[in-house]
Amino acid sequence: MRTAGGLGRLGLETVEDLLRHYPRRYGSPGEMTEIGRLVPGEHVTVMAQVRTAQVRTMRSRGGAMLEAVVTDGRDTLQLTFFAKRAGVLRMHESKLVPGRAGLFTGTVGEYRGRRQLTHPDYIIVGVDAADQDEAMLEASRPIPIYPAAASVPTWRIGRSVRTVLDPLVEEDVPDPVPEEIRKERGLPTLLEALRAVHVPDDPEDWRRGRDRMRFEEALVLQTALARRRAAREALAAVPRPRAGGRLVDALDARLPFPLTGSQREVGATIAQDLAAATPMLRLLQGDVGAGKTVVALRAMLQVVDAGGQAALLAPTEVLAAQHLRTLEQLLGPLGHGGMLGGADTATRVALLTGSQGSKARRVALAEAASGAAGIVVGTHALLSEGVQFADLGLVVVDEQHRFGVEQRDALRARGAHPPHMLVMTATPIPRTVAMTVFGDLETSLLTEKPAHRAEIATHVVPADNEAWLARAWARVREEVDQGRRVYVVCPRIDADDAPEEADALAGAPESDAGGALELDDGAGEAPKAPLASVSETAVMLGERPELAGVRIGVMHGRLAPESKDAAMAAFASGEAPVLVSTTVIEVGVDVPDATMMVVLDAERFGISQLHQLRGRVGRGSLPSVCLLVSRAEEGTVGKERLDALAATTDGFELAEKDLELRREGDVLGAAQSGGRNSLRLLRVVRDAALIDEARAVARRIVDADPELHEAPALAAAIDSWLGEDREEFLERG
Repeated sequence: MRTAGGLGRLGLETVEDLLRHYPRRYGSPGEMTEIGRLVPGEHVTVMAQVRTAQVRTMRSRGGAMLEAVVTDGRDTLQLTFFAKRAGVLRMHESKLVPGRAGLFTGTVGEYRGRRQLTHPDYIIVGVDAADQDEAMLEASRPIPIYPAAASVPTWRIGRSVRTVLDPLVEEDVPDPVPEEIRKERGLPTLLEALRAVHVPDDPEDWRRGRDRMRFEEALVLQTALARRRAAREALAAVPRPRAGGRLVDALDARLPFPLTGSQREVGATIAQDLAAATPMLRLLQGDVGAGKTVVALRAMLQVVDAGGQAALLAPTEVLAAQHLRTLEQLLGPLGHGGMLGGADTATRVALLTGSQGSKARRVALAEAASGAAGIVVGTHALLSEGVQFADLGLVVVDEQHRFGVEQRDALRARGAHPPHMLVMTATPIPRTVAMTVFGDLETSLLTEKPAHRAEIATHVVPADNEAWLARAWARVREEVDQGRRVYVVCPRIDADDAPEEADALAGAPESDAGGALELDDGAGEAPKAPLASVSETAVMLGERPELAGVRIGVMHGRLAPESKDAAMAAFASGEAPVLVSTTVIEVGVDVPDATMMVVLDAERFGISQLHQLRGRVGRGSLPSVCLLVSRAEEGTVGKERLDALAATTDGFELAEKDLELRREGDVLGAAQSGGRNSLRLLRVVRDAALIDEARAVARRIVDADPELHEAPALAAAIDSWLGEDREEFLERG
């Protein structure tokens, strides 16, 4: 029962869960852990050789203790066991014979300057077996090291796996990889692969099993994508062809800047998609400041010119209001349809949010339902049942990862025909991730930035250097004195809040190499000093002599909508030129006079989030600067992240670096779907070529058998691994 409860805490609830809980790495008696790398406080599993073991009586406190010393050949680790009677410890002493190798698990402590494990759980290689023949065999095999917990060590997981794996026969294990594909690629069956992974005879054995499992994961994922694409292509949409001499041409003529070549190329592709009779589903990627909004506006106007409407869905009210202001500024008289001064072909832009007053909401609802508003901007309020459109032809989803599948589908289901959909993200996605997550989703990339955008210099500032900090706040004052604006970003609102970071802090990438060392996941870089909060930082800045007389505003997610609007208005106008904020300003906020950002406790944020935050400055033509204040020490992952930010402003380069530094986690978005990580062995960067191969195989399978009638195990794997909600998530639309 103890093992069953521990397995449950690891999320292993079924036989399949257990068999799919693959070893993290493999060890052997000749491949010892580097004991010198152990850090006090970490829960570890180490492989080492017993040097000494002795039971002795404790006179001062009574009872007995066993002290053993294990070694990797260079450094030593002490094992300590306590008991009321010495006889209880003799069993350990009889197993911990000098010269024997074993796996030892526990939390690293220190006693009198020596590293130790107290009451470690352990297994002696070749001794803890049913008979001598089995012991000899086990001692010669690679030793699987499983992701484990203190309550269930790796060898207990291994024994549980063997309990369910050993009696299985081929008929018990349906194989998701069709037999034809297995033979074509020379792959083992699923049962053969499971045995190779969990009970390998040699390193080549587990590598062969692991490679087969990776292909299986890629095939399941890509088949799900191919099946959804085929279903989408069977739908009929209303074509919205480009009409010359109307709103799109009028907008191009009034833009204060020329479109980049990238904007024109992507715009032409989208225009072609909108003219088709199948619904467009396109991902528009562009780095911070690449001009995605203009591309989206031109697409929306093409639909309006063709007699339809467009909806722009934003994740927050702040961003929705920002989009409204930006669209109205870009459109000018073209957005004043039916109003005094409006152009002859003008349309109207309506805003619909949850906090609107009843009168404004009634007006917006009426304009959407009648078609008077060609473009409707809103938050999740657009998804409510009371919102009707006259003829919804295009949905633009901004920062789509903040919306769930059900929310996006609510808009797509409006009307007799599904609308075209344009999904935008300002978080650059490496090609390998896009290929895995978005699969066959059409993808467009804005690779150029408008010429008028300023460069941003980024520097890392040590948080424990008061002279550097004083210079940073003096620099803030210099920007303010020149009529500019400054953001100061904190990881939390109040002193007793949890951090508001959006990116999980990442550990080092997993590796198949190395000794049998199993560390708990996590960066281990949390600063000892309290994290900066908006409330305390605003007070602190108000008291600093460098900022005497400067009004300081605050912005965070708990403010009422009207307070947020007031804070942003005061900041944009210069009334409160310094804004202390959480990451609520991360996406979309556009204040051209903002030329400086100071991020406190910057190591608490991920690369992509810091890049998004930095994108709030440098939006005009003025030179800008971003200071990353951090306690991260040299050699840590946190410091490497910040150094990468300081070295480049290329979001795609940073995205690749981010993927390199972190475990990829669940690129399918487990946080949104609530499911478990569906990528166990597949890694999107390392296995890019394999994913490409699996995509080609998946297309072939789906083209011949769209419902997978001839591949029931593959269909079942899609349902089991992904589930309907996760499969829909792949569509990202």
